[in-house]
Amino acid sequence: MSVAILIVDDEPVQRRLLENSVNKMGYRAVVAEDGATALEILQGPVGAGISLVILDLVMPEMDGMEVLTRMAESGVTKPVIVQTAKGSIETVVSAMRSGASDFCVKPVSFERLKVSIGNGLKLDAMEDVVKKARKSADGTFTFKDMIADSEAMKKVIGLGDRAAASSIPILIEGESGVGKEVVAQAIQGASERKGKPFVTVNCGALPENLVESILFGHEKGAFTGASQSHRGKFKEADGGTLFLDEVGELPLDIQVKLLRAIQEGEIDPVGAKFPEKTDFRLISATNRDMITLVKEGLFREDLYYRLNVFPIQVPPLRQRKSDIAALVRHFTARICLEEGRRNISGIRADALATLEAYDWPGNIRQLENTIFRAVILCDGDELTISEFPQVASALGDRVTVPEDTVVSLSVPATGSDAAVDTSSATQFGMMPMLTDNGGVRSLNDVERSMIEFAISHHRGRMTAVARSLGIGRSTLYRKLKELDINPNEQGAAKSGQNIENVDKDVA
Repeated sequence: MSVAILIVDDEPVQRRLLENSVNKMGYRAVVAEDGATALEILQGPVGAGISLVILDLVMPEMDGMEVLTRMAESGVTKPVIVQTAKGSIETVVSAMRSGASDFCVKPVSFERLKVSIGNGLKLDAMEDVVKKARKSADGTFTFKDMIADSEAMKKVIGLGDRAAASSIPILIEGESGVGKEVVAQAIQGASERKGKPFVTVNCGALPENLVESILFGHEKGAFTGASQSHRGKFKEADGGTLFLDEVGELPLDIQVKLLRAIQEGEIDPVGAKFPEKTDFRLISATNRDMITLVKEGLFREDLYYRLNVFPIQVPPLRQRKSDIAALVRHFTARICLEEGRRNISGIRADALATLEAYDWPGNIRQLENTIFRAVILCDGDELTISEFPQVASALGDRVTVPEDTVVSLSVPATGSDAAVDTSSATQFGMMPMLTDNGGVRSLNDVERSMIEFAISHHRGRMTAVARSLGIGRSTLYRKLKELDINPNEQGAAKSGQNIENVDKDVA
């Protein structure tokens, strides 16, 4: 689904022109005829899907400046492009201070508007990356912040929401790199423990002789080299969530102590005389077949059933390919921000199709690393198939997509619904001279389009139509008959009126 852009303008003609331009760019236009309506949209359920606002400053009752002020007061943070026929320096400064991200003077050209929208959405993408990183750090990351629009991930989110409502132990299963830790963070952020510590332990990376000390802590002098006491991961997670990644890698002797910690809510630090109480939410994850580990005697059966109270299976990336475009957008924006690269705004459609066709055995982690390499290699402002040589080589000739189309990375596009901008896009307020197959349009075809546009533009007022076309009314009606144009379908019929009722001076 393409990104939604809210157009706020009290002039009907200007609204239609902007709406047509926005739609031609591949975005979805949402229209408001005044400031009050715009605020209702932004603050309502539709507002969450709005990514950018094009706002007229001069409007009756509530002008653009007041809309900007109300947006700030209600916490609505969207990139805003303000436009007005009066482009004084004072107006520009006031608009920018009120929160606008860009400024355009009417009438704005198609190309200027396209650049402004692209910059605004890119800014939004950067802010989105920073916001998600901040939420992840302070423990308030939720399922709404996840990139998970595919049907397969919606099931995961549904289970995660249910699990977050209780303190039930959760076992997240899935291949390496599918994002199990992200799911665990979202569960914490949706629970009563949000904002509390989220402690991650990779059980497969713990040194065998230090596993017990790292997890449960130790007292000073408990063993050689223990010069001071250590709290341990369970105490660090007190009040919050302990995430045990690759829990199947834990040694058997540690599994016994983990079972006691889960059952009794207390731990035994190494060298301590008494057990210590601790309050934690346990979420475990594994990429192994736990039942097989139990049968082989490598994992305690009683512990497995204590961990596997609420299992969640995260699908591999090859089963959620509709998320790839949004993931590419997110990783590109984040990596550009981290590496100081701010000029990559799109990806060629054949390159995106190649990424979507690949099976990604390393899942999201592999995709992230691939995008990192592509961003470093990219010399222009678009990612091309040349930046993905290994993926293209693995697929061979299985992907065939026109190379002259570009998918914007400033929009959260997914799959076949991605916003595509072609090189043959019509300029703002101009008529295409070529047919769909590349031929030159006939004079009759061009004349028909011009007359239909004039009728629509003047809402069926035939005197105004004839005057704007520079012809007499009798000539206009003759051409309507010759070209088989029904004026009611083009003009006043849109507002429920008939041409005779709109244009009283027609003989």
